[in-house]
Amino acid sequence: MEGRDPSNEPSEMSDNLSAIRTKVLGQLPQFIYLSEEYEISSDAHTVGELLDEAVATKGYASQVMLRSDRVDFTYAESLERVNRIANVLVTECGLKPGDRVLLRGSNSIGFALSWLAVVKAGGVAVATMPLLRAKELRDILDKAKPTVAICDAALRDELDQAIVACGAIAAAIEVVIYNRADAPDDLGARAEKMSAEFATHAGSADDVAMLAFTSGTTGTPKAAMHTHRDLLCACNAWPKHVLKATSEDIVIGSPPLAFTFGLGGLLLFPMSVGASVYFPSKPYTPESMVQTIRDIGATITYTAPTFYRQMAAFAKDAPLPSLKKSVSAGEGLPDATRTLWREATGIEMTDGIGATEMFHIFISSPPEEVRRGAIGKVVPGYLAKVVDDEGNEVPRGTVGKLAVIGPTGCKYLDDPRQANYVKHGWNYPGDAFLQDEDGYFFYQARADDMIITSGYNVGGPEVEDALLKHPAVAECGVIGKPDDERGMIVKAFVVLKPSYANDMNMVKTLQDHVKAMLAPYKYPREIEFRNALPRTETGKLQRFKLRAEG
Repeated sequence: MEGRDPSNEPSEMSDNLSAIRTKVLGQLPQFIYLSEEYEISSDAHTVGELLDEAVATKGYASQVMLRSDRVDFTYAESLERVNRIANVLVTECGLKPGDRVLLRGSNSIGFALSWLAVVKAGGVAVATMPLLRAKELRDILDKAKPTVAICDAALRDELDQAIVACGAIAAAIEVVIYNRADAPDDLGARAEKMSAEFATHAGSADDVAMLAFTSGTTGTPKAAMHTHRDLLCACNAWPKHVLKATSEDIVIGSPPLAFTFGLGGLLLFPMSVGASVYFPSKPYTPESMVQTIRDIGATITYTAPTFYRQMAAFAKDAPLPSLKKSVSAGEGLPDATRTLWREATGIEMTDGIGATEMFHIFISSPPEEVRRGAIGKVVPGYLAKVVDDEGNEVPRGTVGKLAVIGPTGCKYLDDPRQANYVKHGWNYPGDAFLQDEDGYFFYQARADDMIITSGYNVGGPEVEDALLKHPAVAECGVIGKPDDERGMIVKAFVVLKPSYANDMNMVKTLQDHVKAMLAPYKYPREIEFRNALPRTETGKLQRFKLRAEG
């Protein structure tokens, strides 16, 4: 590995697993390392292993790492640019190991290089979604307390408003702008003047490398801490055992790099095998992503089920001969969407469930082992079980709460909800599942989304999947609505496709459709038509907003 600089002393804000015990409330997860591939050396560093070693020892120096419609960078060229940015952060911004750095921007080569530079310099990367507004950014600034912010010039206004609103402490944040090539203080211009050499920070594998803020599907976001050990273990888990990418792969996708699904799938996991990633100059539409896959010869794609459903019509019209693997995560994958994509492309989608708190996917199966309706089996390296409210494993085929343990786990920064997520060392992502006799896990709903109507348990996603199989339905969300007689009733919010009328005849048509597919008690007694559904920036349906409005 490239030389490590032991003279860099951590700042007072440094985070290390041994110190995290004082920074979290409630229990820490238990970590298990079930095979040698999860035995990470005590001084391992994410960027040192994935970039420095890619150039120095793995033979990837001349392989293309980052692609766009304007420029491609090899691993060696990317390393040089990461080093220059790291030098800007340390010599001009005064970054110390352990300092938090807020990153604000859309998916791009510049964002990826900046994330890597922050972590290489010993900083803690705090990536934020580009669509966040000032109030949401203020909450993150209050929690993360960054000393530096790297911001796309087009997104600076909201950040400036958030900094002003935070007062004197935030006012000391040094804001570094990029994507403003005509300005002398642009990060790119500053980096060009710096040395192309930078020694990776010499620290511990248990130093925190990043803070990942949850996407807010249930309210106030939480900050999950992930160490270098966590990230490197994740690279050896799902991508190695399920995805099985190679250095020949070209990866494309829509999840933001500020989202752990995106950071893993569109940066760290490709780097771990010497593959390359393509970043667009404009946000994808379903049509443009299909066209880009065809144009660049992409072999792996990542996006959410809703996007795949919208892409299917365009993919069906024109073949995608290069595409080999399609990964879905971020929300439940309806079987109707899986079928639609397979019919359009011939590709059996790879589904998976992960969590910001666990960094990435821990239940999934490769295409050849897919079982209809199931997400998959537990990823090697993890253990998972379905339990009751007391943590006792329930019989196979019984609905209960998912509990997971493995080489990664939940470590919230100063948040009392830690005690809800980790119990007796096991992580509770908040999902209701059942497991069959063969070990396949079947997603039912978020634990707080289970609908109990007249004593029957109904999983909202099951009803959504049935509705999506009707040709009139573009999108839908299902919740439980309080009801004096039944306790709850099943209520559906439906977005219809163009040319379909949202009248009472359609209500009855959709109700009869569900009754024909599912047990009668599961049909939606109320259907409300909408023009759009509330979703997070990563595409997750915000059912808590539907419940509040329902």
